[in-house]
Amino acid sequence: MKNLNLQIGEDGGLRHFLSISGLNTALLIRILDTAESFAGVTEQTVKKVPLLRGKTIVNLFFEASTRTRTTFELAAKRLSADVLNINITQSAAVKGESLLDTLRNLEAMHVDMFVVRHADSGAAHFIASNVAPHTSVINAGDGRHSHPTQAMLDMFTIRRVKGPDFGRLRVAIVGDIMHSRVARSQIHALNLLNTGDVRIVAPKTLLPANCEVLGAHVFHDLREGIRDADVIIMLRLQRERMLGALLPSEHEYYELFGVTEEKLTVAKPDVTIMHPGPINRGVEMDSEVADGSRSVILEQVTHGIAVRMAVMSMAMYHREEAPE
Repeated sequence: MKNLNLQIGEDGGLRHFLSISGLNTALLIRILDTAESFAGVTEQTVKKVPLLRGKTIVNLFFEASTRTRTTFELAAKRLSADVLNINITQSAAVKGESLLDTLRNLEAMHVDMFVVRHADSGAAHFIASNVAPHTSVINAGDGRHSHPTQAMLDMFTIRRVKGPDFGRLRVAIVGDIMHSRVARSQIHALNLLNTGDVRIVAPKTLLPANCEVLGAHVFHDLREGIRDADVIIMLRLQRERMLGALLPSEHEYYELFGVTEEKLTVAKPDVTIMHPGPINRGVEMDSEVADGSRSVILEQVTHGIAVRMAVMSMAMYHREEAPE
């Protein structure tokens, strides 16, 4: 793996945004504060600011995506950038063109930023290691490794609901930890923000071998794991990344680890329910929880635009002070 500090500029600002790991608390808070300044843009009559006018951003998605790709596209357009969406299934990559050749051909069009999603862990780091000095790279998810903007929109949502003091919070992440790049990024972010108690809750078959070093308390019983929790983040079962029969059945998973209103009685009365989407209803949680008053799942999607605006603007102007 390339040096994670590749994402930090000489001025200490954001050069690329590849992983939460390797960043510092001050930079994470700066991202959250910058996102706060953009949050009101969506409520304006004209939902645009001219910050990235004249810049070109390429969405380079080698994996299917709806929420992530569309929120990145909206974020870029609201910053007044020109956006190019590359359909990889219809690109030269299908004909055998290498990732580096694809990159070089796009760079010849004088683009300023790549937003990259790829099935291989480390793909975004590889691209960031090979782009021109003026070009920034944002990781929109790579393999099982990292999904940093999802983690930051989750942190932004938590801060909006629970306030800025993460130290008083107990946060439980429930589900398929083994295959989840989101969970790894969330744990890094929660620890950098000095969260009081970070928990992961999952069957043993859905935990990585080194889960003890992730920086979270491990639970195999849902009720114990979410007891007195302030925030519960449910994860999607990553069926497309599973190899072999890691679960007896989805029904049994729901019975043991699916969240229902009855199971939530052991959590804090004002517990906040989150999910990165898409939800498998009746597997990770029931509809009563997903659509209930304590769910902020749709708010997460909304906040994703402001957070991605913040990250793109900070990375694009890494040699300057990020605009207020």
